[in-house]
Amino acid sequence: MFHKPKFATKDFAVYALLLNLGLLFTAVGIHLFKTPNHFAMGGTSGVSIILASLWPELNVGGALFIINAALVVLGLVFLGAKTMGVTIYSSFALSAFVAVLEKVYPMPRPFTDDTLLELCFAVALPAIGSAIVFNVGASTGGTDIVAMILAKYTGLEVGRALLVSDIAIVVWAGGLYGMATGLYCLLGTFAKAFVVDSMIESFNQRKVITVITSRPEELKRFILEKLNRSATVYTAKGAYTGKEEQVYTTVLTRRQAVALRNHLRRADPKAFLTIVNSSEIVGKGFRSL
Repeated sequence: MFHKPKFATKDFAVYALLLNLGLLFTAVGIHLFKTPNHFAMGGTSGVSIILASLWPELNVGGALFIINAALVVLGLVFLGAKTMGVTIYSSFALSAFVAVLEKVYPMPRPFTDDTLLELCFAVALPAIGSAIVFNVGASTGGTDIVAMILAKYTGLEVGRALLVSDIAIVVWAGGLYGMATGLYCLLGTFAKAFVVDSMIESFNQRKVITVITSRPEELKRFILEKLNRSATVYTAKGAYTGKEEQVYTTVLTRRQAVALRNHLRRADPKAFLTIVNSSEIVGKGFRSL
């Protein structure tokens, strides 16, 4: 789904760089691995691969451009320009990247004879690209536009509707390219969703750390001055000892969490420390709402 960009205006260059990097990763996966192996794993890229096979004079980039243009028009009619936002750019930019790659580095055949290896890259590269794009609050366009229209005007479960459409494209590919290719496409369709979710969580993952220490002031200085982070401090009472202790809760990156643990190992080896992974932290110093 499309969301408003999470970067402020002053960070527009960073936002644009990440958006285009994500689209480029997706385009590379489509051109180098999906197209030569006929991996039509749903979505607009899957339909484009099939259409390019049925009409050899039409390349995948051109087919992708036509399909995305039609979807953008539908999006503008049913959703409006404000809702579509950067999705319009993403739709055409992805098509352009694929078309340029087709001109610069044609792929008449796969890199290797190992179809499973090719499938891994066909899933991984677009998944990384999609994760980067989603992480900055944008969309790759295509079937996301259909999803937004369905969400607005129907009571359908969008995820299920898109999965059904992807499977229909996979069945089409299986009938056109053979059962083996169809099964690879089906495997890739399910793997794609899992890998995208995993990549997004990996990008956003932080460590939520709770510390009980006998040297609270030293811990506070380390968090504030060395890690440049803050913490929530509260008083708790031990159930066994009945003794009141100060408890610190903070959110850190992986590197900062390791630094804090090493500090406690030196400064207070008897400190009690819990570390919990969080897939997303929203608030000052992290991601905005």
